[in-house]
Amino acid sequence: MLGFISTDDDALVSCLGDPQRTIAAYRELLRRGENALSAICAGLRDANPAVREGCCRFLDHLVDTESMGELITMADDPDARVRIAAFHALACDRCKGDTCAPGPDRVLEPALRHLISDPDPHVRAMAAELVGKFAHSDARAVAVLKASHANDPSPAVRKKAGWFTPGGTIYERNLPPTVR
Repeated sequence: MLGFISTDDDALVSCLGDPQRTIAAYRELLRRGENALSAICAGLRDANPAVREGCCRFLDHLVDTESMGELITMADDPDARVRIAAFHALACDRCKGDTCAPGPDRVLEPALRHLISDPDPHVRAMAAELVGKFAHSDARAVAVLKASHANDPSPAVRKKAGWFTPGGTIYERNLPPTVR
């Protein structure tokens, strides 16, 4: 099946680190859904960053309250690609079914820290999206977004941070109904 020697969940997760097998393994694990969740969470601790990144991408679709903490931990992974995937999964509500997104008490601090000081501009851009989710309810989020909009060395990060500050397109589009 699928050209793999073994097709148990753990073997498929390890195939996420093999460029020749990544797509087929990803599709099969996604088809298995929640049944593969424990293997996907175990893959977050794999030595290969490509496996950890792939597991974060899965959790964008399959995260539940039990695996949310593990996904939050991945925001501090040493590999920038893993941090990007983790921040995307934490910020994106579109891919998740009925799982509630984590609140600011769990994700705002790491997002602020990475928006301020992560060496990778792509990570800072994804952190801006997560911080932006709290721009209407947390003054720290607005302050850091404004500072990034004005001072980040990356034009892409400055632009994205500006979208989430007061007056920015996403900020205005997401105004609570009572404020409009």
